[in-house]
This record gives sequence, structure tokens and C-alpha cells, in this order.
Amino acid sequence: QVQLVESGGGLVQAGGSLRLSCAASGSIFISRSHMGWYRQAPGKQRELVASISRIGNTNYVDSVKGRFTISRDLAMNTMYLQINNLKPEDTAVYYCNLYPQSPSVNWGQGTQVTVSS
Repeated sequence: QVQLVESGGGLVQAGGSLRLSCAASGSIFISRSHMGWYRQAPGKQRELVASISRIGNTNYVDSVKGRFTISRDLAMNTMYLQINNLKPEDTAVYYCNLYPQSPSVNWGQGTQVTVSS
């Protein structure tokens, strides 16, 4: 059974930092997968914010460049998203999944990030 479990969110003030974690289990091996962090803000569609390829190449959307860092621990089969200098517009539920997202892999429950101004 494929499972992705996100954690690490919380309520922080603008300018603060968080480190999100994505623990993968089942048939997903982060070392063999192109993975992504996504977020969905209230009333908006889910969007990809960062991705990391099988060989470790990373990409970010312009709005998070310089503030977000995607990384992974292959031994732990876990992916991370370090978020610095948080802004109120970063408020969203953050999810991890394959990139592109596969219909055969369900979304996890996500982790809520709320940034107060």
C-alpha cells in the first residue's frame, strides 16, 4: 500500500520558518521517483511549488525561489521542504506526491501552514 504522510506544519508569524516532512512507504521509493511538494490555499487550486528529480535536481516556482528548499533523506525514504521567510500568502495545506502526480497514488492528508501577518 502506497502511503505519503506529511507533517511539520503549524502557525507561524511572517518571517518565520518551518520544516515540512513527507514520509513515503509502500511502493514509493524517493530515490527512484521524481517528487514534488504541492500546496492548496483556500479557494485556490492545488499547485506545485517545488520538485526534486531522481538524481537530485531541484526546481521551484518563482514565488518561493530563495525561500523554499526541497531535500530528501534516501535512507529514511523521506522528503523535506524547508520554508524560510514565510509570508501570509504561503498559507495553505501542503502536500507531497509524485511529480507529475500519478492517479494511482492518493493524496495524503497534508499539513497546514498558517502564516500570520
